[in-house]
Amino acid sequence: MHPPSNDQTPHHRRKRYKGTHPRRFDERYKELQGDKYPEMQQHIRSRGRTPAGSHVPVLVREVMECLRPAQGEVVVDCTLGFGGHAAEFMKRIGPTGLLIGLDMDLDELQRTRDRLARVGPNIHTHHTNYAGISQALAAENKTNCDIIFADIGVSSMQVDDPSRGISYKNPGPLDMRMDRRLKRTGAQLLATMDKRELSQALWELSDEPDHEKIAEFIVNQRQVLPIERTEDLVRLIFAAKNTTETAWRKQARFADLHPAARTFQALRIMVNDELGSLRALLRQAPSLLSPGGRLGIISFHSGEDRLVKLAFREGYAGGIWSATSVNVIRPTPSEVHSNPRSSSAKFRWAVKA
Repeated sequence: MHPPSNDQTPHHRRKRYKGTHPRRFDERYKELQGDKYPEMQQHIRSRGRTPAGSHVPVLVREVMECLRPAQGEVVVDCTLGFGGHAAEFMKRIGPTGLLIGLDMDLDELQRTRDRLARVGPNIHTHHTNYAGISQALAAENKTNCDIIFADIGVSSMQVDDPSRGISYKNPGPLDMRMDRRLKRTGAQLLATMDKRELSQALWELSDEPDHEKIAEFIVNQRQVLPIERTEDLVRLIFAAKNTTETAWRKQARFADLHPAARTFQALRIMVNDELGSLRALLRQAPSLLSPGGRLGIISFHSGEDRLVKLAFREGYAGGIWSATSVNVIRPTPSEVHSNPRSSSAKFRWAVKA
């Protein structure tokens, strides 16, 4: 036998995980490599779960029916994410159209751009928040477009990644930035806000009923030790609610919201200035759409939906919009069953006069 030549790449065995099933995000190699293991993706979806490292787009049929993308049109997808909505837009606008994709997450933006290149060549991407839509269009030498679409919810890829610190489900650094260029993390925010500001934010951004108590516990805790990890904040919230995770799980029903969910949501919204960005998008969109152009927004939080509803109502009264959605559009029961994360989605649309 001849020894292997020097130009051969050595084979590296995959690191084994403990037990019969992977538990950590980075161990779920079959879920993270969807193209290589499609049967695993189908199996997980059939059980009403989202495969790790991927995102299931919500209300796709409803979005396409209401926004009516057509051959040759220019579409701006302000939240490209995993590319689920973008792929459907690209199929409908065809090779003569253009899909301009924006996203704050550079890593996901590059992966999605490569994935969508298989659908068609008509995609240009920009690493920016959707508040930067005017600059993105200017960079494309476009003064207007036919469709602006935004899915304001956080993507499953970021929620599931422990290094992001967005979810209460996974231990990790309390980061919460969807754009790594942002200077302030969730941990830094908790270290600087006073009790009144924290309490008000928890109530206004997530309707947290125990907002005063949680804010008090946060302020008291940081005087002893900084709150730097997701698991630290989760334990503190359970203490503020005078229970433990074990006790809560014993009496919780299937539909019960996790006690830390609202606090994590409010903190994420603050870190990424999500409401400020949405206001900027709503302010710019009318001037960026061609006559007859369509704007569609999916939100997942009542505060976001109120902003969209008010902007559309005032724009219709002022003659900016010729038509708007009469009622909010929600996922069907079958969609919620196959994708539980879609349950709180709310879709509204408007047509420029």
